[in-house]
Amino acid sequence: MCLGIPGRVVRLVPGYAGQLAMVDVMGVQRQVNVGMLERAPDPEDWILIHMGFALEVIDEAAAERAMSGLELMGRARESTEPAGRVRRRFTVAGLVQGVGFRPFAYATAADLALAGSVANTADGVVIEAEGPAEAVREFGRRLRADAPPLAMVTAVDETPLEPVGGTGFTIAESSAGGQARTLASPDVATCDDCLAELRDPADRRYRHPFITCTNCGPRFTIITGLPYDRAATTMAGFAMCAACRAEYEDPADRRFHAQPIACPDCGPRLELHTPGGDRHPDPLRGARELLAAGRIVAVKGLGGYHLACDARNADAVAELRARKRRGGKPFAVMVADLDTARRLVTMTDDEERLLTGVRHPIVLLPRRAGGDVAAAVAPGNPDLGIMLPYTPLHVLLLGLPGDPTGPDALVMTSGNLAGEPIAYDDADAARRLAPLADAFLRHDRAIRVPCDDSVSRHAAGAELPIRRSRGHAPMPLALPFEVPPTLAVGADLKNACALGAGRYAWVSQHIGDMDDLSTIDALSGTEAHLERLTGVRPETIVADLHPGYRSTGWARDHAAGRPVRLVQHHHAHIASVMAEHGLGLDERVIGVAFDGTGYGTDGAVWGGEVLIADYKSYDRATHLGYVPLAGGDASVLRPYRMAMAHLRAAGVPWHPELACVAACPPAERDVLAHQLETGFGCVPTSSMGRLFDAVASLTGACHAVEYEAEAAIILEGLAASAGPAGDGYRFGPPADPGPVIRAVAADVLAGVPAATVAARFHAAVTALIADLAELGRDRTGLDVVALGGGVFQNALLLDAARRALRERGFTVLLPRLLPPNDGGLALGQLVVGACC
Repeated sequence: MCLGIPGRVVRLVPGYAGQLAMVDVMGVQRQVNVGMLERAPDPEDWILIHMGFALEVIDEAAAERAMSGLELMGRARESTEPAGRVRRRFTVAGLVQGVGFRPFAYATAADLALAGSVANTADGVVIEAEGPAEAVREFGRRLRADAPPLAMVTAVDETPLEPVGGTGFTIAESSAGGQARTLASPDVATCDDCLAELRDPADRRYRHPFITCTNCGPRFTIITGLPYDRAATTMAGFAMCAACRAEYEDPADRRFHAQPIACPDCGPRLELHTPGGDRHPDPLRGARELLAAGRIVAVKGLGGYHLACDARNADAVAELRARKRRGGKPFAVMVADLDTARRLVTMTDDEERLLTGVRHPIVLLPRRAGGDVAAAVAPGNPDLGIMLPYTPLHVLLLGLPGDPTGPDALVMTSGNLAGEPIAYDDADAARRLAPLADAFLRHDRAIRVPCDDSVSRHAAGAELPIRRSRGHAPMPLALPFEVPPTLAVGADLKNACALGAGRYAWVSQHIGDMDDLSTIDALSGTEAHLERLTGVRPETIVADLHPGYRSTGWARDHAAGRPVRLVQHHHAHIASVMAEHGLGLDERVIGVAFDGTGYGTDGAVWGGEVLIADYKSYDRATHLGYVPLAGGDASVLRPYRMAMAHLRAAGVPWHPELACVAACPPAERDVLAHQLETGFGCVPTSSMGRLFDAVASLTGACHAVEYEAEAAIILEGLAASAGPAGDGYRFGPPADPGPVIRAVAADVLAGVPAATVAARFHAAVTALIADLAELGRDRTGLDVVALGGGVFQNALLLDAARRALRERGFTVLLPRLLPPNDGGLALGQLVVGACC
């Protein structure tokens, strides 16, 4: 019998709210998945819990009603241990290495006057504690309830031992035996305490570019193996000076057993190199002078190199865009502080919290009128990707008070050519980035794991990840059921792979698009390192159904006799959302999967799908009406071709007054007409992403794209600027885009502003989602809708769809822990593949 019981939240895991929290369930501290909640709970909330998943926040009266009549299952049992001296071994699993857990255990044992030891092992943190029975029980309680802020305790196993006596408590040598079963910590932005020391002329770490402590700094990107100790990081070659060693060994110090600890006397060295081989005597000052002069500097960060330039210098930004072959894709901007950010963008309190959180991701924010970054930073884009400095090196590069004037806003883009993985090895960076950078600001602390910046936005009331990488990886996701050791290889765009075993899945950092041999090699390296960190040796590999995907080819090439299971693209999108919300094996949803491209079982290009799905299977209930996709990528890169295909399918003549028709060269127009008439070189598509492209071209907003979803982003920006759209257009039954296309064309020919057309189109898609969900409910009785696929990166659409569905009585599951785009696909592949 499964009981819903209320639990008061007693500790949230900072940085990971939205997934796991410690709660007090009838007197017992338990880890609970809170991913299904509409908002992150606070410590005063009462939560309705079912099978380890938090379902909703309820008031105290509702909690009392829920508890009435329930047997008090789960109350802590009264101990039958004797009152005398006892000894216990506590094995603590979870994110407990690199987060100050051993110092915490040491300090807790000292406070309770316990003897024993604590050590890192491949299984987690192992503690032996001896003393009075009540004190040992209290020690176990504190391990579960009072762990350090960055820790995430998933289990504490207790084993009774024979007392051996003694009075001291020590931090023992770590043991590397056995397979890794603990969790490695993600990199964490510099904490306030370290920033204060960095700015204090009286502190011995004043202006130290590598200042860190137990609560912040590099973790994942410097780990070479587990258990997490200095010897298993790229700091192993830096011998601590006497002062650092004293801090490292002092239980009262913030740097007690902080593995990356260093100072100017014993830590990594910063250097500035120019192509001629010259070294500047003051690397940071030299780099700031170069940036102020409009030069491009390759900066070695936590997970790889950035290419940096002054974001306000139009010539510098244009030069960087040309050298990187970036096309029109937006650059991210790192700003010195919140005040600078507020001059460039507008943000709500929620967005500010996201920007300043422990991960310091790139956050997509609406541009402020008059913000004076160069137009080429994000041409034609209504948003700017803003981030704050997350390393001491970044803080110093942007300048401390009293420094000579320099840029307070820097373009910070991944150090690579378009399509390549980020450069992180010094020798490789020198070779690949030499044509792109005027100088290199680098250091001698090696990066073990490449890791791009994470990208997020705030949408529909909470964070919406766009790229899950730095600050997230290699954090696991709790699974709602056990899976055998499995590897899912993701998709070809925005690739990330995932390993799963038992009740956890580890989704890798962002790897990139599989259109370059070096990115395919990066997948191999990432997967191998994830295996080493997790100890998972996959017995099955899962890949996308598309026969031409490079990721699928990689899976077959690396199978080594293991079975390779193929999962349909949109089924994986929906299963990913189901899994992060903790739905069980027998639960089904109405899944709305809208994206650009996914291989369908009928050979068509799918992308506007409504699936009745569980993990084992799905039924394609309905889909956006097919139109011909002529010439494959030619129509993806040139939205005017998609617009003209939709016009032809809707029976609308190619009026020369329509912008999309005018944008198509006459010779190409003739060839396209022939293709659409004969079907030569065409494949049917139900893609909602391609419909967004078509409408963007029909309005005259975008006729050719230089990066994925460019047309849709522009259309969203137009719609947001227009305000409420009224009833909008209407699709024909069951999901025929023809009436919408006819209405859009009529409005455009009548001179209706593009922003109004865009807003009406968004309203039409919102209504379509709600109507199709109603049809699904009528057919199946289901009232849970899961939204997945790259189209739902659109914050305007996501928020409107959630409101419309909730107004009709649906429970709505949105992507919250993983991106809705293909960056979140691997989790869905993994859980579907595990059920096959």
